[in-house]
Amino acid sequence: MEPQEEEEGSIRLLPLSTSPHTHRRSICSNCQRPNPVCLCHALPANPIPTTTRVFILHHPQEAKHKLSTTPILTKSLLHATAITGRRLRRGTSHLFDQFPPAVYLFPSTTSSPAVNISDLNLSELKRKGENGGLILIAFDATWKHAKEMVKASEEFLSKFAVRVCLGMEDEKVSGGSIYDSELILRKEPFGGCVSTMEAVARALRVLEPNGVEIEAKLIGILREMVTLQAGFLKPVKPRPKLLKKKQLKEVEKSESSENGEDPDLWHMWHEREREQASV
Repeated sequence: MEPQEEEEGSIRLLPLSTSPHTHRRSICSNCQRPNPVCLCHALPANPIPTTTRVFILHHPQEAKHKLSTTPILTKSLLHATAITGRRLRRGTSHLFDQFPPAVYLFPSTTSSPAVNISDLNLSELKRKGENGGLILIAFDATWKHAKEMVKASEEFLSKFAVRVCLGMEDEKVSGGSIYDSELILRKEPFGGCVSTMEAVARALRVLEPNGVEIEAKLIGILREMVTLQAGFLKPVKPRPKLLKKKQLKEVEKSESSENGEDPDLWHMWHEREREQASV
């Protein structure tokens, strides 16, 4: 059949595309991860109960990141809550209305020292809490954003919370990834930095009576996440073009020096890479 000529001024309708490449990837309704990396088989049948209530302040940008561990953590722990925001203040959550005993995870600095979590007087803290428990607060964000969030929240936190660290952070050591032995996913700014899920797991090891068991379960879930994701991601590599010209010259100079790379520049390099990965 010969095609009919279109009348002048008529509108030609084009068929909708039926290309198989236009479909969206399927998402698991339970763990909210893409089906190829679904973690439901690794999640506990029943969320793990704890006397410690875990609260996570999730930066808006990190909440969009596919490698964020917070959603998996809140599905793994019975008493874990996450709220998206940039700072803690009165009214953020009912958990803080009565200024309960709490600790918040963040490395020590000269201006704001932190107590090693292993040195805490837990019996004294828990005695002040409801049913002998306390609140563990963590900040999920890039290193730069996390520092901003803590700084903005410290005035409020100082009323009832103690700043604690895991005792494994070292700004003089070049950063690794979620696991030092599995350099796969996301670069950290310096040695000892870990994902939010791992940090909470390490903290609960100290805070909970059966902390060793809880830590093992959470780390097992995280390892499975890393293993699954590794098949779809390339190792993170530094990108010199992200550095300013002056910094790039310093990097090139350091590479030709007898002492190798300047650690401070490498910290900056890893930080830039991590921030870009979170966008």
